[in-house]
Amino acid sequence: MIKKEATALICLSHHIGGMELAATKLAKVLSNYIDLTYIIKKDTFIDKECQENSDYATLKYETINFSTTLMSPSIIFGVREIIKKNSIKNVIFVGASEMKSLHFAFLGLDINLILRHGTLKSHPKKDWFHTLVYSKVSTHVAISKYMSGNIKEIIPFGKNTKLKVIVPSLANKLSDKERTPSDTLRVLHAGRVTSGKGIDNAILACETLYKNGIKFIFNNYGPSDDKYKDKLQKLLSEIEYKEFVNINGFTDIIYDKYKEHDIFLFPTPDEGYGNVMMESISHGIIVLAFDNTAISNFGEMGFHIHLVEDGSLEALKNKLLYIANHLEEEKLLANKNVKIAKEVFSPKREATEYIELLK
Repeated sequence: MIKKEATALICLSHHIGGMELAATKLAKVLSNYIDLTYIIKKDTFIDKECQENSDYATLKYETINFSTTLMSPSIIFGVREIIKKNSIKNVIFVGASEMKSLHFAFLGLDINLILRHGTLKSHPKKDWFHTLVYSKVSTHVAISKYMSGNIKEIIPFGKNTKLKVIVPSLANKLSDKERTPSDTLRVLHAGRVTSGKGIDNAILACETLYKNGIKFIFNNYGPSDDKYKDKLQKLLSEIEYKEFVNINGFTDIIYDKYKEHDIFLFPTPDEGYGNVMMESISHGIIVLAFDNTAISNFGEMGFHIHLVEDGSLEALKNKLLYIANHLEEEKLLANKNVKIAKEVFSPKREATEYIELLK
């Protein structure tokens, strides 16, 4: 273990998604090097993962229960008790909505506070109250170059606050499943089935495969938003190839799913980073996405991926058809990403960069 002061990583989200998985993976990575306590909300997806997923069997965690995030006494006193009990001096916070409560939880304590930003923010937070709340932050960590600009624009900085870009890693071992050949083009979309995650454009793009007589199957894996259910059903009822579209729900073996597909299709309109992009690239699957926000940074990292004009369904269809018609060549090029990804997305590299920020 590296000699650093006791550290807490806090993620109090009750949702199921990329941020929650990323926080838990980061906690696991850092716990291999330092004394770390993971503080989470009780009876949530994260809590269940920590209890039941063998990947996190050695992770030390504590839970708190609360019903509101806005100036919550349960968060303030619950987190404060854990911090004092474990003599914690470093805190890495992943999230946003609980920041006001955490400010008061840390009041009067000697805390080196690091904020990891995993989503883009749209509304400036530079009023007097947010300036107070963020005043004790020592370092803001952006997970992409694009996001660092967003943080500078939106978040107030204290007198000595620093900004650092730390690209996430793959905390879990890559799937060792053998890739199997198929005479059917296998297209994958991983992410929540909801507005703003690109599921609609991904499905519509497959029209070009159908109309050009290319045998294909489209699979989505991700939790569903009930509010989006009617919209999705309407979309499926209007296409001729709905029998080839499968909405499979959430899976905790998504790494194996990358190995079972040929193309990862992720035309999200707005993505803070895209953990699934990182995962698909690392498994050597062909990647096709809109060229926007942080996704553009993946192209700058030296990976062979396909990025098309943001929001253009026509460009997406054209590139998908091109890949389908040059599939074997594209598979070879995508497979070369695996070696690069082992360095770029290395857990040891990520841990080292965070540890440098700790007391």
